[in-house]
Amino acid sequence: MSKAIQAAIDTQEQLVSDIKSVISEAEEMLNDTADQSGDKISQLRARVKARLSDARERLVDAEAALRHHTKKAARATDDYVHESPWTAVGVAACVGLLVGLIIGRR
Repeated sequence: MSKAIQAAIDTQEQLVSDIKSVISEAEEMLNDTADQSGDKISQLRARVKARLSDARERLVDAEAALRHHTKKAARATDDYVHESPWTAVGVAACVGLLVGLIIGRR
């Protein structure tokens, strides 16, 4: 998997996490103001609900894009391993050796 794909996946995972957090906090604020009345509160609640709806739609889109990129990266990795199995085995062996050396030093 290339560094650019991994960076895009990491960015999208962070975006999904941030949006979920914002949605959760906004829903909590809406619940806290449910017993309050007044024109300004009603307008605020309506705006917040509209923004939450928009945020949920963006979250669904971001999750779909994240799934797409992850599947694309997995497919590319699978294709590479099928095309160059011995190279993949060599890389895996080197990574295993390095991990073993690092663990052995501790």
